[in-house]
Amino acid sequence: MTPFLWLEDGEITLEFLRASGPGGQNVQKVETAVRLRFDARRSPSLPEGVRARLERLAGARLTKDGVIIIEAQRHRTQERNRADAIERLIDLIREAAAPPPPPRRKTKPTLGSKIRRLEGKKLRGGVKAMRARPDHD
Repeated sequence: MTPFLWLEDGEITLEFLRASGPGGQNVQKVETAVRLRFDARRSPSLPEGVRARLERLAGARLTKDGVIIIEAQRHRTQERNRADAIERLIDLIREAAAPPPPPRRKTKPTLGSKIRRLEGKKLRGGVKAMRARPDHD
């Protein structure tokens, strides 16, 4: 996976099921969709920080027990759906393992940007004022 993280084959379970949606002659007979399960909470391969970020990133794909479930049915073949599910899990783990971005430094707007903003507001106010009904004395 990465030079520092490695998952054992036993940590990932794959289940094959029939894909939903419209299909051709094989849709009712062939189990091409893949459901991947990865127990992130009990995985010995993940450091604690990566595990916590992975659970946060997984969102709705994470069960209460800490299992990540990824369903893949984009492709017509079981092999491509299997590869797609595994690739999506790897991408999720890579994102969790990436270092967090540096904290944002607060900056003040420049004088020029303040003046441009106020001039834009005056122009917009003028346009809107022209839309009003004229006063009849």
